[in-house]
Amino acid sequence: MGPLEVHRVRFFGLVPAGVRCLAYLPRGRRLALARTDGAVEVYGLAEGCFQEKAIPGHQARSVEALCWAAGERLFGAGLSGDITEYDLQRLHPARTVDGFGGPIWSMVANGGGTRLAIGCEDGSVKLFQVVPGGIQFEKNLDRQKGRVLCLSWHPSGTHIAAGSIDFIRVLDVRSGRTVQRIMVNYHVPKPKKRECVVWSIAFLSDGTVVSSDSFGRVQFWDWERGTLLESHTVSTSAVLSLAVSEKEDSIVVGTSTGATYQFQLLPVKAGSQEKRWVRTKPFQYHTHDVRAVAHSPTALISGGLDAQLVIRPLMEKVQRKGYEAVLRKVTFPHRRLVSCARKARLLLFQFSQHLELWRLGSTNETGKDGEVLPVCRMPEHLLQLKSKGPEHIYCSCVSPCGSWVAYCTASRFHLYRVQHEGDGVSVKKVPGVPKLLLPAYQLQCASDAGRLFVASERGSVHVLQLLEPGGCKHLHTLRPPAGTAEAVYLLASSADGNWLAAVSGDWEIHVYSLKHFKHHCTVPTYSCAVTALAIHPATNNLVIAYADQQLFEFSIPEKQYTAWSRMVQNCGLHKAWLERDSPITHIAFNPQNPAHILLHDVYMFCVLDKSLPLPDASTPLLNQSTLKQLPEPARQRQLHAFKICKKFQPLLFAELLEENRLVLVERPLADIRAQLPPPVQQQPFGT
Repeated sequence: MGPLEVHRVRFFGLVPAGVRCLAYLPRGRRLALARTDGAVEVYGLAEGCFQEKAIPGHQARSVEALCWAAGERLFGAGLSGDITEYDLQRLHPARTVDGFGGPIWSMVANGGGTRLAIGCEDGSVKLFQVVPGGIQFEKNLDRQKGRVLCLSWHPSGTHIAAGSIDFIRVLDVRSGRTVQRIMVNYHVPKPKKRECVVWSIAFLSDGTVVSSDSFGRVQFWDWERGTLLESHTVSTSAVLSLAVSEKEDSIVVGTSTGATYQFQLLPVKAGSQEKRWVRTKPFQYHTHDVRAVAHSPTALISGGLDAQLVIRPLMEKVQRKGYEAVLRKVTFPHRRLVSCARKARLLLFQFSQHLELWRLGSTNETGKDGEVLPVCRMPEHLLQLKSKGPEHIYCSCVSPCGSWVAYCTASRFHLYRVQHEGDGVSVKKVPGVPKLLLPAYQLQCASDAGRLFVASERGSVHVLQLLEPGGCKHLHTLRPPAGTAEAVYLLASSADGNWLAAVSGDWEIHVYSLKHFKHHCTVPTYSCAVTALAIHPATNNLVIAYADQQLFEFSIPEKQYTAWSRMVQNCGLHKAWLERDSPITHIAFNPQNPAHILLHDVYMFCVLDKSLPLPDASTPLLNQSTLKQLPEPARQRQLHAFKICKKFQPLLFAELLEENRLVLVERPLADIRAQLPPPVQQQPFGT
């Protein structure tokens, strides 16, 4: 590709919201996650870990609990006192029901997914039936004094364990009565006695109740006798979360120090039938409170206030080395938060409730490979657009010329005309925008800035014409021929303005002709989610990246996969490439070299050269900094299609500007941690 002038951008001040709760669905291997800003995300864990669905947050909506019920229906509850069911096809809250107990601190579904139990601020435990189209109130169970912080159903569905301050209660579901009351700190001397908060609880099939509390203990209780079976102090501060494996032979707990621990049910000695719970594995992947944990058959999953989702594989449970054997850390969303106006050298940053428009800096100097050039013109913060109301922003974009900015919330679509006046800008809201079916899930401008594409629900894409000096009108709505209930979440338009590719939540890719406003073809459906796609400006070939790290190239004019794509599938991609732990989130091209495809994930930037052979299994997939240290003969032997750079991390965005200039947007984790509240400190060992 030759030397590139890299704009290394680090002024995107994104601070992802912390993880508040998790819910794992064994069927389909899906993980639901709620953040502290009310956003809800769904990850597919079958192949890699990709954020398949995202529902942005809301200022008035907090989510304290998530659970799956009745198959794949997702429910959430929080401090607003409402129970919300989420529409995972249209990606918005579908319906809400008042719990009539004040703020809701906990919610769990029974084993069959037919009932929900909620724990409320007023001390009540309420049952709701899950019915088609919603939920119905069933009954109140015995009320206590003080809020109910955690709940767990017995697998038989006959009893519920409820944790609060100082007490655990076991309630009979049929009668609604409290049948056991356990004081969790009865053995503490009265002068030293202080409130003990039961943060999490689990009810095992053998009648054991497992609790974690603010004293840093994990305790095992016999619910019928109300007696303590075992007690393990794992931390000097609170144990905040707890989850049990499906076979009930392993438990994972999370603490306020950022540590997670695994407990396993093991024989007392070899060949013995007697078993005890043993703390076996400590992990320190978080810096702040681990507010949520989950247990899959092959991994321990944790989420913390440091915004990290960590999936730690259990190697003894993994059948083969592959996707499941990789430690995964997810901090940033897998959707686009940065847009680039290539011609105007502008960047648009999307935050939860505002947008920022920046102009890139520039230099007059030239230098050698690896040199840092002095900046003669500093980056400029040109504009901040604040979204009114409590709704968070779903998506945004800036036109290639930098003259149009658009964004969408759950109920409003906004379009602005940006006028560049010398070194400054002025902005004017475009009145009378068409009333579209909202929300929109992605916005994209055509390369000539004449049209705006709006991804909507039921597989539809609205095409708007942008008019000078500042207006727009609706041209057409593109829809798939067979119809779909899923929303469109990815768009790609061709540079010549003739083609548009749209990906919906059922992973189907539809290609439309923008000349005739009709459906052109459908790309053969693959078994994984699409993570990124783009149309080549010279060939109109559609390059597609999937969640399992596979790459395909589809010829739009010929309606078939290209010869290069078939060769890749026949030969197979390198094992090290397929075992990467982060999905490709953006694809771009080099107009000066049609054989080059630019790809990036959070941890690497790659130039894929189609003119070179693919690496074979014996060739290490080295990054460029390592290759530079090898002698020339060794470098020639390592010559293959993948040119990987890992210098820039974490990488949120990469785009090739004109004149061999590359812009890379990084967000260092240290900068994020510096803006978080201080964590609970532990004394170093031996001090």
